[in-house]
Amino acid sequence: MSSPSAYNPDTTDLDRLHPAVKREKIDVAPGTEPSPMWVIFLALLVAVLGGSQLGNVANFAFETSNPLAGAKLPDPRPGTGGGGAELDPMQLAMKKGAATYALCGGCHQGSGQGVPGAFPPLAGSDWVMGGTERNIRVVLHGLNGPIKVKGADFTAPSAMPPQGAVLSDQDIANVLTYVRNSFGNKGGMVTKEMVQKVREAEKARATPWTGAELDKYADKDAAADAPPAAK
Repeated sequence: MSSPSAYNPDTTDLDRLHPAVKREKIDVAPGTEPSPMWVIFLALLVAVLGGSQLGNVANFAFETSNPLAGAKLPDPRPGTGGGGAELDPMQLAMKKGAATYALCGGCHQGSGQGVPGAFPPLAGSDWVMGGTERNIRVVLHGLNGPIKVKGADFTAPSAMPPQGAVLSDQDIANVLTYVRNSFGNKGGMVTKEMVQKVREAEKARATPWTGAELDKYADKDAAADAPPAAK
C-alpha cells in the first residue's frame, strides 16, 4: 500500500488569503457613501455666515431677545432671601439676635434655662429684665465671681468671657434685645446707640465685672430712645 500523499487538496493557504480579503473595501450601496469632509466644513461655514446675516437683518441682540432679560430670578444661596427691609427695627433685631445667641447657648442653653449652680438662667432672670446698663456691661467686659439670680447662687466654673472685642455694638444690641424678649421675657429693645455710650464710658476697663460692682446698675437703663417691648 502506498503511503498517503502529503498534499491535502482541501487545505489552502488561509493565512495568505485572509489578509488579502481584509484589504478589500466593503461594498457600499449607491447613495449611502459618507460625505467628504470638505462638504461638511462648507455647510458649517454657510450656516455660521447665514446666521450672522439673519441676525443683522432682524436686529437680533441677546440683551433684547433673551427671554430672561429683565426677569428677577431668586437667589438660590441660603440666607439671601431678603426680608430685612420689610422688618421693623424690633423684628430685625430679634431675627439677628437669635443668630448671635449661638455664642451664648452653650452655657445658658438653647432654652435659656442655664445649668443649675454653674450658669444662671436667662428665662425670667431679674438680671436680664433689670437695667440695660448692667446687661451691656456684662456682655462687653464679662462677669466673674459669685452672683445670685432668681434667688439662687451661682459660681461659674469659669468666668463669662468678655465679648466686646468679638461683637460689634449692633451685635450686642441685637443679642440683648433677643434675650430680653425670649424665653418668656418681655423687655425693651437695646439699641446700638446704648451700647456705644456704655462702651465709650468704660473704654479704659480691661477686667470682667463682679456682681458687687454691677449692683449700682441693677435698675439703670442706658440713655437712648428705643422701640417698645415685643408684644
